Amino acid sequence: MSYDNVEVKPDTRNHKGFFIQEGQYKFMGIDQSGWALICVDDATCHYVDPDSLELVGSAE
Repeated sequence: MSYDNVEVKPDTRNHKGFFIQEGQYKFMGIDQSGWALICVDDATCHYVDPDSLELVGSAE
């Protein structure tokens, strides 16, 4: 399974209503309730609305 790098749109909030810092995250998947799981590293992850994500273009 490959993980895509994504960025969050400005003013994105997590499932608890807190703002998420803008930057690159690894997209881990979408859970059964429809939230997208994104992670900075192994210890820092957030559930966000999938519509708040943008794929990061790969440099080829």
